[in-house]
Amino acid sequence: MTSTLPPSTTETTRRRTDRAGRERPDERGSLALLAHQIRYEQLSFWRNPQSMVFTFVLPIVIISVFGAVFSGSESEDFFFGLSGLQYYTPTIAAVSVLGACYGQLAIVLAMRRQTGVLKRLHATPLPAWVYFAGLLVHCVVVSVVDVALVIGIGRLYGVPWPADWLALALTLVLGAASFCALGVGVASLIRNSEAAPAVVQFIQFPLVFISGSYFPIHSDVMNNIAGLLPVKPFNDAMLAPFAHQGGFQWKELAVLAAWGVVGALIAVRSFRWDPRPE
Repeated sequence: MTSTLPPSTTETTRRRTDRAGRERPDERGSLALLAHQIRYEQLSFWRNPQSMVFTFVLPIVIISVFGAVFSGSESEDFFFGLSGLQYYTPTIAAVSVLGACYGQLAIVLAMRRQTGVLKRLHATPLPAWVYFAGLLVHCVVVSVVDVALVIGIGRLYGVPWPADWLALALTLVLGAASFCALGVGVASLIRNSEAAPAVVQFIQFPLVFISGSYFPIHSDVMNNIAGLLPVKPFNDAMLAPFAHQGGFQWKELAVLAAWGVVGALIAVRSFRWDPRPE
């Protein structure tokens, strides 16, 4: 006679465990996990009005003010044969990418580590590469919106469209990726979230200053030094399509990529998921 007794508690528990294991998010597929992480980062960003406003409004205000100042100006040797606004449109766009991908990312990661968010994330089945890839795609999306806004407002003031959109797109994506890697690398070296803004600005401000983002630099010595650092090559690669030189600035892109590799190596060797002991 067949037994009708219920399965043992052990058997029931095993079945529930197997069923739960099959539903774990790490087995839904890498692309599904990545899409979920990108969506999470996007929602976190767009639901934070203060962060969103400063990310987009500040470049808009700056390019609008510069548009009013330089509107109708002619090409000048001071701006390397460009008009003032033709020079500042790509450099302001470049600074906005630097801020979104390096500055904000380093500060956000330092804050998440200090509050224990990273430690809890690390304890989940989410692979580390998915988490950082999600951050990268998010930063690229924000950078594209930033650059589109700056170029659009520049166009309203008479700045011509870029001569080579493909070169501009490659420069934007490579720059965003490299600055994200540097942002993660710097975040790895920051001890606590309170120090994060100071450390980020200590590195960012001199780089932006000597790289011609605020005004053209005509010193050959300074340009040669800045050309070995990440910001000036990014500025030059962004400027080229607006100067109607077109094409890809391979030398500048190679320097930018090299700095991205440096940032990634620092991040791999030094990144911490848990807060540093005080």
